[in-house]
Amino acid sequence: VQLQASGGGLVQAGGSLRLSCAAYKRTFSNNAVGWFRQAPGKEREFVSAITWNGSSTSYADHVKGRFTISRDRTKNTVLLRMNSLTPEDTAVYYCAVARGSRSAMTPSEYPYWGQGTQVTVSS
Repeated sequence: VQLQASGGGLVQAGGSLRLSCAAYKRTFSNNAVGWFRQAPGKEREFVSAITWNGSSTSYADHVKGRFTISRDRTKNTVLLRMNSLTPEDTAVYYCAVARGSRSAMTPSEYPYWGQGTQVTVSS
């Protein structure tokens, strides 16, 4: 699976961005998809995930209530809507496809990764 994450950019604190993850050459409609992020000098951390059919979602505590994940299986895309952004959200955001249909919070459960998209939130 080849993944492409897009939608990152520079935004002021309190602003919003919508990230998109698209798959090429192969569908991931039967797999869970997750978003992770990595800030400079920090380890990659879980942000959100969605099951294969979109029936269940999960979020890291620090983004609950601000971020919303969704998927369109017909378009083979997963979106991450990010609201009320803070400078602490600044990072490279990666989408990843899980081994199976259930979502997980550990990077090791995701064998397929996109190249990442930079999100920078200014204060």
